[in-house]
Amino acid sequence: MSTYSPAEAAERSGFSIDTLRYYEREGIMPPVARTSGGRRAYSDADLSTLDLLRCLRETGMPIDRLRRYGELCRDPGTLAERMELLREHVAAVDAQIEQLRRQRARLDEKLGWYAEQLRAASAAAD
Repeated sequence: MSTYSPAEAAERSGFSIDTLRYYEREGIMPPVARTSGGRRAYSDADLSTLDLLRCLRETGMPIDRLRRYGELCRDPGTLAERMELLREHVAAVDAQIEQLRRQRARLDEKLGWYAEQLRAASAAAD
């Protein structure tokens, strides 16, 4: 099993060392193992957890929901609640995607209008 220093975990996860400490302190992430010298030693499982946390953050999950998810993950009897929390997040992500699609269509509409104006101006100049 591989272990990673905080700097290596930060580099691999894309989070800062301060964020890694914050996530552990706030219970968003389970406690990280320590070396005999007291330094954090991140495992592959920890990096996998960080990868999921990055996905959740990048898709807009608020910190309080991340904290709740972390709490649930420490209790093996909460699989159904974890699934529900993630389902709710998927619904929020789907709503964001739909909103982005509508906004993209509006942008395409405006680009089309500008292209038509340029064609008309070019034809008038000929």
